[in-house]
Amino acid sequence: MAQDEDIRIEPFTHAAGGWTSIKEVAHALGEAHIRLDGTRILLKQNKPDGFQCVSCSWAKPAEPHAAEFCEHGAKATAWELTTDRCTPEFFAQHTLTELEGWTDLALESTGRLTAPMRWDAATDKYVEVSWQEAFADIGQRLKALEPKEAVFYASGRASLETSYMYALMARLYGNNNLPDSSNMCHESTSTGLPQSIGVPVGTVQLEDFPLCDCIFIMGHNIGTNAPRMLHDLQQARERGVPIIVFNPLKEPGLVRFANPQSPVQMLTPADTRMNTQYHQLKAGGDLGALTGLCKALVAMDDAARESGDDAIIDHDFIAQHTHGFEAFCLHLRQVEWPAIEEASGLARAAIESAAEVIGRARRVIGIYGMGLTQHKTGVANVQMVANVLLLGGHIGVPGAGILPVRGHSNVQGQRTVGITEKPEMVPADKLKAQFGFDIPKDKGLTTVETCRGLAAGTVKAIVSLGGNLLRAVPDGPRVEDGWRKAKLSVQVATKLNRSHVVHAEAAYLLPCLGRIEIDRQGGIEQAVSMEDSTGCMHGSRGAAEPASDKLLSEPAIVAGIAKATLAANKVPWDEWVADYAKVRQAIEQTYPEIFHDFEQRMWQPGGFHRPLPACHREWKTPSGKANFICPPSLDEDDDMTARGPDVIRLTTLRSFDQFNTTVYGNHDRFRGIHGTRHVLMMNDEDITRLGFADGQIVRATTASTDGVPREVGGLRIVRYDIPRGCAAGYFPELNPLVPLWHHAVGSQVPAYKSIPIRLSRM
Repeated sequence: MAQDEDIRIEPFTHAAGGWTSIKEVAHALGEAHIRLDGTRILLKQNKPDGFQCVSCSWAKPAEPHAAEFCEHGAKATAWELTTDRCTPEFFAQHTLTELEGWTDLALESTGRLTAPMRWDAATDKYVEVSWQEAFADIGQRLKALEPKEAVFYASGRASLETSYMYALMARLYGNNNLPDSSNMCHESTSTGLPQSIGVPVGTVQLEDFPLCDCIFIMGHNIGTNAPRMLHDLQQARERGVPIIVFNPLKEPGLVRFANPQSPVQMLTPADTRMNTQYHQLKAGGDLGALTGLCKALVAMDDAARESGDDAIIDHDFIAQHTHGFEAFCLHLRQVEWPAIEEASGLARAAIESAAEVIGRARRVIGIYGMGLTQHKTGVANVQMVANVLLLGGHIGVPGAGILPVRGHSNVQGQRTVGITEKPEMVPADKLKAQFGFDIPKDKGLTTVETCRGLAAGTVKAIVSLGGNLLRAVPDGPRVEDGWRKAKLSVQVATKLNRSHVVHAEAAYLLPCLGRIEIDRQGGIEQAVSMEDSTGCMHGSRGAAEPASDKLLSEPAIVAGIAKATLAANKVPWDEWVADYAKVRQAIEQTYPEIFHDFEQRMWQPGGFHRPLPACHREWKTPSGKANFICPPSLDEDDDMTARGPDVIRLTTLRSFDQFNTTVYGNHDRFRGIHGTRHVLMMNDEDITRLGFADGQIVRATTASTDGVPREVGGLRIVRYDIPRGCAAGYFPELNPLVPLWHHAVGSQVPAYKSIPIRLSRM
């Protein structure tokens, strides 16, 4: 079991990237004992004829670098290719009760799972089971339930082929209970953008970066969460493009960057300043800042028209392509600057300085991440980014557009092929023609609704295609209680995590091939595909030998469960497992506009782009135009508690040694925190005002009014550059502070980025 290291808090004073990044890659490969072979395999990562990175979903270029991976991608590859093994012998030595006390890092550090396992109630241990026995028992248990009582969760890592099969299995079973990780991150995008511009995803491609003349970034730590994008941003800065950042914390990747693939920057002290303006708005202040930007742009345009100067707003575009402009302008003129300053935590002059740059630009890219979507106002935040861009006509032209940066490597793609709780998003007529059944008409459960169902006992079976759901969700302790009372939990995974050691009445742990591994079916190597953040589809071929000869592929596991569970149907499960090209043929028939000529185009360098009408100024909205949508308020509009001087607003975030719930180590190099994840980063004035001291250990308690105690103890206060009244700490350790009902209006994305808390001494 991994042990905590000595705790060190020291400022990070270097540029992101550079030699420290190269050293960390070498260290990660060495830790996994794959130094030489791993280097060879890494050179295939994100290449047109190689495998797609298993971590982030950032775009894959048509002309890749020699090393088209970042430090995080290398860590993810090393994490999957480790020579460590979590075998049946390991489980024979440890009860699940014991393993519940292990940290996330310790559990995953046991290595790759090697054989299918079943929880044995008599010994409280996992015992090995044959695949046939596992599928048969899972099938019997699912058949004994009402369809509405079972949920099929997907983490976002599975391929397009597996995701299509999984969604089909759930609907043949009888429900649309297909929650996924989108429900916890970018559902605010999928809800907000269709209302604004008629598509559920972004409109920017890699080809737009060399053409833009301004970029603004809101709520996204690119250096940690999508480091390969730093290359595109660096090139933009080097040709003089202003980059304006809005984020509560100053993240080094958006301050200075030394490109590890640049001889000049590796052999000299040179680096690139990555922003021209950096505005540290307060947590939850996005709606105020965006409203201020729009108000300033309209005021600038009024002044320009009065003086006879060039317009700031694209009035021709607005007249031809938009709806609701007049009402939006009226809203902006009614909002007063003091209210905007209070809501955003920024001075009027700071917001106007950003608007001045955006207003003079002609091709603007707006980038955002979960710092915008994981708020109560997440949907409104997304729509306000669209409003900023619509004012200048920055959607539907080369070099401009809106860019939500997705997290997991195929989280956007799994939605494209049917992983959704919304039946109206699925082509029911085509599925009926192909497979002879009517899809269920009732809306399925979102992730939050699944958690409520587990807590209430109405969800009795949970099948998880990857992920670590129990650590990712809000209100974890209450969800865990319901999970233990469920009839069945089935986990498809490569490594051990907490969702596997908290068991239902019957529990199965089914180990699968990783994406980097060679997938042979009948001796023939198979390929899979996925969609990146920019809506491009790519093929992927494994390059490493499997960790165990008892592993099955994800398609084979889905097919095994489906055949054991479902009544007779027209799906050729065995044929699909034998040849994934036949799954792609079915996907092409279901979604011909997106996937025509799928087999040929999936190997196209740079991928092939899904059709997005908004990219061509075609607006698939009820109004037939892009819509300006007024926000409901300027702030989070907390309904958790009355605000008081002792309440501060917590935002959760990832460390640099982490991807989603996967923790690679207890170090956050960029924030200078080493040896621990149990920290609370606070403004120095707040520490003094509240009567605490830097380094003091405290307990955080949610400032809610529902009578349910929520607290996390053992948190070390760290003095940090963060706005007054705000604090930051790590996801998922602080997730227990988030109530299930504290989520975005309209999308149910948990509001992890704005949690009112109080602190007390321990």
